[in-house]
Amino acid sequence: MRGSHDLGGLEGLGPISPEAESCEPVFHADWEKRIFALTLAVGFLGEWNLDESRHARERQSSDDYLRHSYYENWWVGLKTLLLEKGLVSGEEFDSGQLRFQASSLGLSALQAEDIAGILLKGSSVEMQTEKAPGFLVGDQVRVRQEIATGHTRIPSYVRGRIGIIERHHGAHVFADRNALGRREAEHLYNIRFSSREIWREKSREDANFDVRVDLWEPHLEQVGRPACK
Repeated sequence: MRGSHDLGGLEGLGPISPEAESCEPVFHADWEKRIFALTLAVGFLGEWNLDESRHARERQSSDDYLRHSYYENWWVGLKTLLLEKGLVSGEEFDSGQLRFQASSLGLSALQAEDIAGILLKGSSVEMQTEKAPGFLVGDQVRVRQEIATGHTRIPSYVRGRIGIIERHHGAHVFADRNALGRREAEHLYNIRFSSREIWREKSREDANFDVRVDLWEPHLEQVGRPACK
């Protein structure tokens, strides 16, 4: 099976060379732990959603995004949201001195003793909608080719590729719009792609396996339905 290092990076930046999972630590430095914890803790204030958080990291310049490490990008995204939402001022960032307490902004801090229960609880992103699904299981669909200017959950390597709908998950929060603060429902599907369809001329002749990707209805356009037997 094709390894992850053969997938190739974004925009022709070359192959991906990940560390082996057996020897890669969860965190490479103590400051990464703090950024991870801080991002989760501040997120529980409810001033933004998960997709807005991801989009804030992506809104850097391409040079900065690629220059930064993984958790440096998390920090940039968190700082962006804190400033945009008015939770911290530029003066406070520069001086390191807090001018206002969270309580003065009508916010309550996450308590350490509550963290484990909150993280285990989670919440569903499934939604109700009166809109009927536009596709059926077994439909051939093509992933839309256009490059989104905002946040999107479409992997680059499946854009323009044809797959078959294996499962309809129902309606879920559409991440692309949720990143803009618009919580809207769209039908979500599991799509099966052939490795040869995805990588085409780069695919080895002896390699033919399936790749399954979950995509929302706005990501897809219909190719055709197979004839009944």
